[in-house]
Amino acid sequence: MKQRGQRKLLVPRRRTRPVFKPISNHQSPKVSVVIPAMNERKTIASVIRQARLVHPATEVIVVVNGSYDETERIARQMGARVISFKESLGHDVPRGIGASHAKGSTILFIDADMVIAAKDLRPFVQAVDRGVDVALNSYSGKTEKVDVHPVVLAKHALNVALSRPDLRGASMTTIPHAISRKALNEIHAANLAVPPLAQTIACVKGLTLHKVYNVNVGRTNPRKRRKFKVDPLQNLILGDHLEALNWLHEQTNERGQLTDLTRDRTFVG
Repeated sequence: MKQRGQRKLLVPRRRTRPVFKPISNHQSPKVSVVIPAMNERKTIASVIRQARLVHPATEVIVVVNGSYDETERIARQMGARVISFKESLGHDVPRGIGASHAKGSTILFIDADMVIAAKDLRPFVQAVDRGVDVALNSYSGKTEKVDVHPVVLAKHALNVALSRPDLRGASMTTIPHAISRKALNEIHAANLAVPPLAQTIACVKGLTLHKVYNVNVGRTNPRKRRKFKVDPLQNLILGDHLEALNWLHEQTNERGQLTDLTRDRTFVG
């Protein structure tokens, strides 16, 4: 009988924390990348890594709010500038906070839960460098169907009200997008917490808005409706659009500066 060889014992591997290579912020940044983050330990390192590759002179600002995982530790270990809050600040508020701390002449907004390659982020920065004040994601949502999502409809409707139907569903609600320092000064950081309002202000103040590049966030967005039948953000975003339309009405007239053509209302009643 052939003698069986001795079995090699497998040495159990030690489980260690992943090593994150730090990427230092530039001392005199031209581009500031703002990343709101809440419990995104799985993706934050990759998001920061891609953000840092957008431009040689880049700073990465991570606004950590309401996190109870290792997001903040990883962001600091990666070399990002971290602004931390124990409580949740609510949707889009961290954008305004990050922008108010930004040093760059271009501010790029992305999210911590979605890893977007640097090559797909650069077009937004390059557009601002060419003179665009608000560089929008060209993604307009799915419209070639009977039951169009209410948020998609709201984005299209707002752009029509702003006399910018060419933008279709492009919106500051959607990342990635970038703004110039001039746009930040005109819009004001606090208004970035309500993206449709920020977009409306930019249009009324005559800033240059263009949809510059398509990143299909509808396909890559990992958020799922688990607990609720309706996305809880849907009503919030619809409310944001109503707030934007109300501001437009208050700043212009009852028709939002849209023409009445030859209609003469003085003859009625």
